[in-house]
This record gives sequence, structure tokens and C-alpha cells, in this order.
Amino acid sequence: MRLVCISDTHSMHRRITDLPEGDVLIHAGDCLGAGTLQNVEDFNDWLGTLPHRHKIVIAGNHDWVFQEAPDLARAALTNAIYLEDDGIEINGLRFWGSPWTPTFMDWAFMLDRGQPLYDHWQQIPQNTDVLITHGPPHCIADEVETGLRRLNVGCSDLLDRIDDLSLKAHIFGHIHEGYGEVVLGGTHFVNASTCDERYRPINPPILLEIN
Repeated sequence: MRLVCISDTHSMHRRITDLPEGDVLIHAGDCLGAGTLQNVEDFNDWLGTLPHRHKIVIAGNHDWVFQEAPDLARAALTNAIYLEDDGIEINGLRFWGSPWTPTFMDWAFMLDRGQPLYDHWQQIPQNTDVLITHGPPHCIADEVETGLRRLNVGCSDLLDRIDDLSLKAHIFGHIHEGYGEVVLGGTHFVNASTCDERYRPINPPILLEIN
């Protein structure tokens, strides 16, 4: 199965000029700019023009309407499967999606590190093949630069949960600077952030072939 992975488009989805074909298009959060219902409607219209048979979307910290008016947001997203601490099986491949990230300032879908995030990650089923979260696990494509230092800001509890699973792939975004992919312990980790750290939508989609 061919997965086409994007994330963090921030309502600049129409500026993606070369979106490859594939079986499943995955958007790992921050699909919206201002986080409004109107943003969702425009994003949904764009999704409807794409050829991918299956499209999976999760929310991110900029996607306010999915937290504040979830029924309206979900009703507007008719051209994709929306996952929020939920899963779906497609052609035998089991996907699970979750929007939560560690608390930073005052954004949507944020929880304190420790027990609140731990409890959410424990909901991930043991038989998950492809995990989609908005944020990265600790020390995997999660570095940000703050002054003279680079910090790893991913979630340690998420990393611990992944260590208990046998994932084929983990797809995320959130940390624009971490764009790229790495294979560790048999799991393909993908930071699919479309926008770079200056919010320019210049990073190409990342393709995964999953057996």
C-alpha cells in the first residue's frame, strides 16, 4: 500500500504543486490556518479534487474548530476520514490517529506531560500498524532551536508507548524543523511537515510503501 504523507499545511494546501498519487493520503494535523469552519470547508473542497481513494486527517494545535465545534467541523470534512483517538482498517492495514501534543502556550489539543498524555497514548491499540499523531515522540525528528541551543521537544510518554508496539510506520508533523524520515527498530518514522520553520509550504510529500 502506498501512503502519501503531508502535515502542517496551515491552509496553504493549494500551494502544493506536486502531490503524488497513492492509495492513502495522510494529513497529520495543522491543516488549517486560522482554525475556522471556513478553513475546513476550503480544505475539504481541495481534498475532493484529489485522486487518492482514501484520505485520513487528524487535527493539530492550530485546528481550533475541531476542538471547539467538533460536530460542525466533522460534518464539514466530507472528503476524508477524521480520526481523533480512533482507528480504521484499510485493506488489512490498521491506522490509529490522535491530535494531542504536550502543553506549549495556549493552543488546541494540548495536554500536560505525564499522566494526561500517558492516558491518551494507552488508548493506542496493540495491533496498530500505522500510527498518526500530530506531534513527534521524544528525540525523533523533534528538535527546535532556541537561541544557542537545540532542544528535543517530543513526548517521552509517546515514545514509551511506541516501544511497546510493533508499528510499521509512525507519521507526524508539528515540529517543522524536523521534516524528514528515519527507520528505527523496524518502524518508519516520518515527520511530514509541509511548511518549514518560516511557514513556507516547500517540503515535498513523503511516500511510504507499506506491505
